[in-house]
Formats: sequence, structure tokens, C-alpha cells
Amino acid sequence: MGKSASKQFAEEVLRSHNDYRRSHQAPPLKLSSKLSSEAARYAESLASTRILKHSVESSRGSCGENLAWASYDQPGKDVADRWYDEVKQYNFNRPGFSSGTGHFTAMVWKSTTKLGVGKATASDGSSFVVARYFPAGNITNQGHFDSNVLPAKATKTTTTITTAATP
Repeated sequence: MGKSASKQFAEEVLRSHNDYRRSHQAPPLKLSSKLSSEAARYAESLASTRILKHSVESSRGSCGENLAWASYDQPGKDVADRWYDEVKQYNFNRPGFSSGTGHFTAMVWKSTTKLGVGKATASDGSSFVVARYFPAGNITNQGHFDSNVLPAKATKTTTTITTAATP
């Protein structure tokens, strides 16, 4: 993936993250070139083996990680939408970690400030996406989910009705 294409993809993933974060009262993430370089390297590694597995925690420092795979070239918004879709399984009345909601909670984790995104294409045309989050979310200590994964606020919608003037 070329530099401008990878930057465009990362910005699309970032934009989607920040749209979702806004509705969950979490501040916007900033794109980190360092984290993006690390994520791209790991995405290349995944594409070369064509096996989707998380990196060893010690290799990513204090970063969390989301992964995605598809048999086609994935648009950034689609990747973020699939991760966010886990919100449907999250129980805001009993906040906490669940393997079925970890992508969603990493995305909206309030105290996370930086995002890195990498994407690589395997020899069969499938694509691997890696997102790195700093500092990592999904901290299972008492109270962390309550203060970092907030329910979405209803967004205001405005309907404008125009009427034609009669002659």
C-alpha cells in the first residue's frame, strides 16, 4: 500500500473512531505516526503468514490492539463499523470486559488518546488491518469500564420543512 493510500486509510479509520467516540462522550483520538508505523509492520507480518492473531503484549508496550481481516480490500469505515457493531452486545448496566465487545470498548475507551493504523494485503488479495491504542483500554480493574465506556448520547436531529410560496 502506498504512503498516500495508507495515510488516507488511517485517516478514514480515525475519522470513524472519532465519530463514534463523540457519541460516547470520549475525546477525539490523534493519529500517531509512530503507532501507525508499528501497526503497519505488524499488519505486514500478518499478511505474510495469513494468520490473524494478536501480537505479543510485550512487543507493543502500553498499547491496546484491534485486528481485522477480510478476503477483499477493506475500506477504513467498514473496519471501524464492524468493530463498533459489538456495542449491541455490551451491557452498560454491568460494565466490564467481554471477549465479544473488546473491539468496541477499545474504540471508545475515554482515556485513550492516540491511535495508530496499519493495513497490508496478502498474496491472495485478503487484507489485514491493525489498530494500536495508547494508552491501552480494556483495563479490568474495578471501576475502569464505568468511567471509560459510557453509553451513547442521543444525537439531535433537525428536520427542516420548507414550504413553497403560493403565487
